[in-house]
Amino acid sequence: MMFTMKNKLFKIAVFAVMLAVAAPSATAQCPMCKIGAESNLKNGGTAGSGLNAGILYMLAMPYLLVGTIGFVWYKNRKKDSELPGA
Repeated sequence: MMFTMKNKLFKIAVFAVMLAVAAPSATAQCPMCKIGAESNLKNGGTAGSGLNAGILYMLAMPYLLVGTIGFVWYKNRKKDSELPGA
């Protein structure tokens, strides 16, 4: 069975979204940060939530950058192939 590139990319994107939705929330921290965040939460603070949000933000940035660069590259490649004589 022959797959087109668009079909493959669509299947990969659907799989990635399913993994992201099904994955448990990521709360990975170094032991010292975890101890500090837990003690803060016990005392009524909200530093632990902010720390986890910051970790997830830093995790997402490389994927957004690579995705943006890939999208711009794809659009420019498409324009170059449409030029006459190319």
